[in-house]
Amino acid sequence: MPVARIRTHVEAAALTRPFITSRRRVDTVATVVVEVELADGTVGIGAASENPAVTGETVDSITALVTGQIADAVTGSPASLADLARAVGASAVGNASAKAAVDMAIHDAHARALGVPLTTLLGGDVRAAMAGDMTVSLDEPDVMARHAADAAESGFTCIKVKLGNDTARDLDRLRAVCDAAPHARLRLDANQGWNAKDAVRVIRRIEDADLPVDLVEQPVPKWDLDGLAAVTRAAGLPIMADESLASPHDAFELARRGAADLFNIKLAKCGGIRQALQIADIAEAAGIECMVGAMMEPRIAITAAAHVAAAHPNITVIDLDSADWFADSGTGGSVTVDGVLHLCGGPGLGIDPARNADNGHQTPRPHSRTERKEQ
Repeated sequence: MPVARIRTHVEAAALTRPFITSRRRVDTVATVVVEVELADGTVGIGAASENPAVTGETVDSITALVTGQIADAVTGSPASLADLARAVGASAVGNASAKAAVDMAIHDAHARALGVPLTTLLGGDVRAAMAGDMTVSLDEPDVMARHAADAAESGFTCIKVKLGNDTARDLDRLRAVCDAAPHARLRLDANQGWNAKDAVRVIRRIEDADLPVDLVEQPVPKWDLDGLAAVTRAAGLPIMADESLASPHDAFELARRGAADLFNIKLAKCGGIRQALQIADIAEAAGIECMVGAMMEPRIAITAAAHVAAAHPNITVIDLDSADWFADSGTGGSVTVDGVLHLCGGPGLGIDPARNADNGHQTPRPHSRTERKEQ
């Protein structure tokens, strides 16, 4: 169905605590909310949070692209859902978050027009509920231990632990988390913070200590595929590619090299739902299981990612806790109870676009509202 117009507005939200990795610290999140209106008046929503340290995008760059090149590429002409997704992808180089926001909104609008959940549009539910994790930010060991204990008390049986800026301190941090949440399984994320040599040394020490670790995510810089492959060959623990995986082409190359045991797919990193599903398909053909993760993003984006995870059989793990970091992330779409994420049902994402636009569940910041109409 043709796209009639695209609107955007900007929201800012405070986090309940700082989100800290080896690459950055986040205290508030600014997000561009995208509304796509189809020719029949159906509206779908998507969201892109600025992240100059990771994607290079700001609210200004996202807004400019969405209401400029992307709007020009998708408005007016009749097109299938697949054609619209391809047009979004071809509208500009890079800018994955902006593309993902429009792609989410287009998919949401089409599912709403059909009166079905997004998972149905994507082929149907593979699973009704998904056990997730809670992230513990990089900090002093005692602070990380306290946050791990809080996560375990909230019902999470898996905790993601941010590491990567000091290998000696990283082991201290990990031990503190294990002591604070002794029954939890752990996923470690260095966020590119180690080199290949240090990564192998740290991982072997973790293995020797028999700590309850399920995987190690992106131990080396994203460009170092040889180093990533070397760590994957040398480590006994599964190694997951994250920052090194930003497109279906990356998925093919990582699989060809045997550079990772697992893939972390993020809509804001790969540019949208179509690309995410392509990555999952490539991984499935290569025998590589996938996780769906997210940046620090609001519930709209998290719910879109959850629908993708629920619809693909090769996506076996999720890391979609970021909405729970927001002081007020709104309602609808998805909810996490006792560490398990549930989709709330309803058409599309299950989030009412009118309520989101009219009642803004996050604190607005100064913004421009733009619209590009059918020519």
